Amino acid sequence: MRLSHFWQRMNEQFGEVYAESLARDYVIEELGSRTVRQALDDGMAAKEVWQAVCEAFRLPASAR
Repeated sequence: MRLSHFWQRMNEQFGEVYAESLARDYVIEELGSRTVRQALDDGMAAKEVWQAVCEAFRLPASAR
């Protein structure tokens, strides 16, 4: 998954403002107790980060 596609999905699911806030502030255990931004900055694949977001927020299968 490309990073641009990742952000497109984040914006579709949460809206632009909330997606950015969530990425910056919400710590997700599946990301090694990091935020989305931290995980991406540390080189974690966008697809893995997206899967963790889907699990953490229990997004429907159609969003995955």
